Amino acid sequence: MTDPAHLPYRPCVGVMLLNRQGQVFVGQRLDSTLEAWQMPQGGIDPGEAPLDTAVRELGEETGISPDKVELIAEAPGEFTYDLPPDLIGKVWGGKYRGQTQRWFLFRFLGEDGDVRIETAHPEFRAWRWADPQDLTTLIVRFKRALYEEVLAAFSAHLG
Repeated sequence: MTDPAHLPYRPCVGVMLLNRQGQVFVGQRLDSTLEAWQMPQGGIDPGEAPLDTAVRELGEETGISPDKVELIAEAPGEFTYDLPPDLIGKVWGGKYRGQTQRWFLFRFLGEDGDVRIETAHPEFRAWRWADPQDLTTLIVRFKRALYEEVLAAFSAHLG
C-alpha cells in the first residue's frame, strides 16, 4: 500500500447553505451506512474556479438552481482533512489522502420544494435543516475539526 504521506490532497469545495431561519442544509450520504450527515461538497474540475464548482456541486447534489441562492461569504484560505487509515486507498480511486477545501456560505432563497436530492447522480438518501451548533455532532468524526474551522470562519454570519 502507498504511504499516505506521499499522496496528495484532493482539491475540493464545500457549501454551507443557510435557510431563512439560519439553519444549515445537511444531507445523509447514499454510499455510507453511517448515520452521519454532511454539507454539500465536491471536487474541483481542472480549470474550474472554486466558486463555479460550489454552485455546480450544490446543483448536482441538491437540485437547487443557481437563481435560488446568493453568495454571502467565502472562507479565507483552505481547510484540510485526512482520511482515516481504513479509507485511504478505498475512496477516490486511492489517489488522495484527504481533501483541501475552499468553503462558501450561501443564503437559500427558495422553498423546501426546490430541494430535489433525486438528481441524475444522487449522493444523498435524505436531507434536512440543522442548527449550526449541531453540525459537529452530525458529521463523521474525522471531519469534525474541519467543520469547527468552517463554523469559526462563518461565525459572523451565523445567528
